[in-house]
Amino acid sequence: MRLRLFAHLLLVLPVFFAVTAPAVDVLTPISLRDIQVGGEIGRRIAITVTNNLLVLDVDQDFLPPFRAKTATGGYIGLGKLLDATVKFAANTGDSRVLALKRHLVEEILKTQEADGYIGIMASPKRVWGLWDTHELGYIIWALLTDYQYFGEERSLAAARKAADYLIRSWPAMPKNWGKGAEVAPHVAFIGLERTMLALYGQTGDSAYLDFTVKTRALPDWDTPIVIGRRRGIEGHIYAYMARCLAQLELYRSQTDRHLLAQTDRALDFMLRHDGECITGGTGQCEIWTDDQDGRGELGETCATAYQIRVYDSLLRLRGDARMGDLMERTLFNTLFAAQSPDGRRLRYFAPTEGPRVYWKTDTYCCPCNYRRIIAELPAMVFYRANDGVAVNLYTSAQAKLAVAGGVSLAIRQETDYPNTGRVQIHLDPARPVKFPLQLRIPSWAHGVTVCINGQPVKADPKSGSFLKLAREWKTGDQVTLDLPMPWRLVKGRERQAGRVAVMRGPQIFCLNPAQNPGLAKLDGVELGRLTLDPASFSEPVTNSAVRPDGMGCRVKAWSPGFGLGKKGDLTLTLTEFPDPDGKATYFRLRDLAGAVDDELFVIKAK
Repeated sequence: MRLRLFAHLLLVLPVFFAVTAPAVDVLTPISLRDIQVGGEIGRRIAITVTNNLLVLDVDQDFLPPFRAKTATGGYIGLGKLLDATVKFAANTGDSRVLALKRHLVEEILKTQEADGYIGIMASPKRVWGLWDTHELGYIIWALLTDYQYFGEERSLAAARKAADYLIRSWPAMPKNWGKGAEVAPHVAFIGLERTMLALYGQTGDSAYLDFTVKTRALPDWDTPIVIGRRRGIEGHIYAYMARCLAQLELYRSQTDRHLLAQTDRALDFMLRHDGECITGGTGQCEIWTDDQDGRGELGETCATAYQIRVYDSLLRLRGDARMGDLMERTLFNTLFAAQSPDGRRLRYFAPTEGPRVYWKTDTYCCPCNYRRIIAELPAMVFYRANDGVAVNLYTSAQAKLAVAGGVSLAIRQETDYPNTGRVQIHLDPARPVKFPLQLRIPSWAHGVTVCINGQPVKADPKSGSFLKLAREWKTGDQVTLDLPMPWRLVKGRERQAGRVAVMRGPQIFCLNPAQNPGLAKLDGVELGRLTLDPASFSEPVTNSAVRPDGMGCRVKAWSPGFGLGKKGDLTLTLTEFPDPDGKATYFRLRDLAGAVDDELFVIKAK
């Protein structure tokens, strides 16, 4: 009972070991039930629920293979779908989502066999057929999510039964399984270790921990960054980041610094060795790359989702505000570019150059992982910070939590961020109480000002850190944060060297040729040869290509060629990067002296 009550205080099953080592994390999450989010983040949540989740035909597209159990290969993503549905149900309380959640659980449990198996495979292919264990592991995870948020004992029982089936089956692994195969074992079993750790956290049964630590040897995992798509796809970013996340969660109980090494290696590659693009996207064809190629299969959505989860985990563990910067950059650009503006269609990749393609079905890993991470975003807005509260993501939102002495606090953000950098934070504690309020100051923000109840705060907010405001707060107190948002022309790297991307705040702007007369037939390569006039930037303009209250950038540019005219011969309208018809992100300048380095990445010395 104690475990269940504690679990209901958590959000997205992020750290099951908080029961045994709750002091490890600097920041802890707030329950999905206790926060509501608006702004563009809230809009994405709403349209994902209403225009995607609730229009799926689960009885046609998701459930039949689990009832038939005749497949010899393939992947559906039913566990990921259920996990997202449970979290949306907990956050929104929408009766339609609750009904879908109940239906999915009921039908999944009907398909579980007496030995515990839940899956799509015919008997000879179970467990060892490609992606079968991956599918079953996420179903176990989702059933645990249902138990966590809704106290469903039968979901916990089914999860344990399925996990016990996997553990019993493991000794029968075919000799040399994975040797010379299409995918390496750590790729084929994505997410399994984190699931077993979650089971251990919920039940205390050491068999699940032993399987993770001894059988799967999670503490010993040490794989280098593998560049390029080779046989075995060892450089699979989604698989890599998922295992990093599992090691981070194991670290919270075992505090072996070796468990941080793989995550730090990934961060070093992404941020110091060109492994991450300006949008937050990584890799080509799901695999680590470092050439900054912006075309084609850039930024797999599964990898994007797990990057955000790793940033969240590190933010909670270390309190490093730069993780919030990475989270914000990635979700406003790469993540939201993986979804059509109306919410219905989803993408596998989000390139910065050339056409973007929607995924052909509602099933499979990327669509389902997109739904999952969108359902988890409310947990990344506010965090408990010791006796106080930290604000990480800026968006209209409201939450309830306990601060120093168990005093109840209602906190509310009012802002049209990222349109502007003005954020008003309203604090209403049940009684006057002293606690620290922490505000993330983005790395791009300079000249930041803060006022409390209209009076300027004598502080020097440092970019890329949390500003701590410790005082006695009372009902009606208001903090106003102003983050200046000038246009930035950010230097490209590697293949993008010698060109710039247009940024404002956390957002990147792209060129949709259809919005620019005379350019509609040009490809991303040709568009990238346009030369921008830095002197022509002015205030943002209204543009609804991505969202109803969205923004655009109006800028003069020169056509490709040798001309030296003082004024550009073209007027371009740039739109927010998630514009589904955006085809170019990098452009030329006559003189790069006015361009700046990207504040999130370390530029290598030439």
